[in-house]
Amino acid sequence: MTSEWAIALTAFVVGLSGAMMPGSLLVVNIQETMRRGLGAWPLVVGGHAALELLMVLALVLGLGAILNDPVIAGILGIGGGLVLGWFGWNTLRACLGGEISLSSALRTEAAAPGRGPLLAGAVATLSNPYWFLWWAGIGAGYVALALRTGPAGVGAFYVGHISADFLWYGLVSLLTVGGLRLVSDRLYRSVLAACGLFIIALAGYFVYTGYRLLG
Repeated sequence: MTSEWAIALTAFVVGLSGAMMPGSLLVVNIQETMRRGLGAWPLVVGGHAALELLMVLALVLGLGAILNDPVIAGILGIGGGLVLGWFGWNTLRACLGGEISLSSALRTEAAAPGRGPLLAGAVATLSNPYWFLWWAGIGAGYVALALRTGPAGVGAFYVGHISADFLWYGLVSLLTVGGLRLVSDRLYRSVLAACGLFIIALAGYFVYTGYRLLG
């Protein structure tokens, strides 16, 4: 990972794999789109992205000096890599086993929360315990490694990460409004499986980089 472009690209793929997994934010995005139309999609994701920005700033400003220490960065890199590898393997396993499908997510008809889409996106994010675990493991390790290239590296990570959210949830909103099945379950699982393989490879890079920092 030698440039901001590489950081942004890898952050995008990791973010896309996470966004594509069915969860509370996907449900809220579909619900709000059904209630308010396409205009709800950027607001829902915007609420999520605002919390992501706060988390990145908290890691950089609150732990910046600690994260710049090679030993700490190395430990976080190895730890984050192991968690990332676990996430990639579970993503790949779920795809190969047919355990997830886009059609089941698009059929959700649960009642939408009685709040605006911006707040709904934030609440959906905070109500997901996996979000906190992701940032404690993968996110902290990623920020630690990105920070070694300076503020531009951290900015590239954030932009690449949230770009995946805006792209995926925008596509889901288009499918919801149009009632179209342009993305089959087979294609959905194939793309997600490819992301899983990429994440496993990236996890190896994290562990290798962390090991070198400790050495």
